[in-house]
Amino acid sequence: MKRAILLLMLALWPSLARAGLTEQQIRRVGFDPPAGAHVPLSLTFTDLDGRQVSVREAINGRPTLLIPADFTCQQICGPALTIASSALRQTGLTPGRDYSLVIVGIDPRDGIDDARRFTQGQIGDAGTAVLTGSRETIAALLDAIGYHTEVDGDDDAIAHPAAFVTLAPDGRLVRALSSLALQPGDLRLALLEAGNGRNGGLAGRIALLCYGFDAVHGIYTSRIITSLQLFGAATFAVMAALIGLMLMRSRRPGASA
Repeated sequence: MKRAILLLMLALWPSLARAGLTEQQIRRVGFDPPAGAHVPLSLTFTDLDGRQVSVREAINGRPTLLIPADFTCQQICGPALTIASSALRQTGLTPGRDYSLVIVGIDPRDGIDDARRFTQGQIGDAGTAVLTGSRETIAALLDAIGYHTEVDGDDDAIAHPAAFVTLAPDGRLVRALSSLALQPGDLRLALLEAGNGRNGGLAGRIALLCYGFDAVHGIYTSRIITSLQLFGAATFAVMAALIGLMLMRSRRPGASA
């Protein structure tokens, strides 16, 4: 498991961006929740039925898993939603009673059809809100929780953190979670904490990005390749050392053939 996570982190190394963003822009991307982070409940978005829905209505008085997502991204956002949906089913909690699920599009260019395609077959209706919004509304929500993105106009992509948050019924941010290493037990605890008004783990900065893979050409950028090569070289060195040790032991007097 740890090895798989390490490989994934290397593949998504924050500074390994496509040419569309500068190193300085990439460094600005991350999830760094401020103390006392609180989502404004009056912010209004549009749901899948075209209705205007406030954050207060979407949360509906329940602890909430808030998922910021790029509805046209299938590299990481799609699999991350699958991970979240699976983890929620395994928590033993009932949607619409024990928690709400709110998925907010972070790209104002995405519309209802994009949101519907992105979530189709992944989520149920109970206690779930899938929302699109204006540039100003999205920015207000993301700024409130310390979720920093950068737009790559050259590649029509948005660099953003791979992270979810849980909210208390009053909109207060309770816990930050990595969307790519989400475990059902951790998610259950985070939702229970949100329901009880307890403050969870907000320390540290989540900087793992959904960015860096060239989906058009099916390749990673040069720095990603370099990192993967270094990882491969280290793995080869360890294997070579183990093989050498085995050969030395086999040559000892009395060793079996």
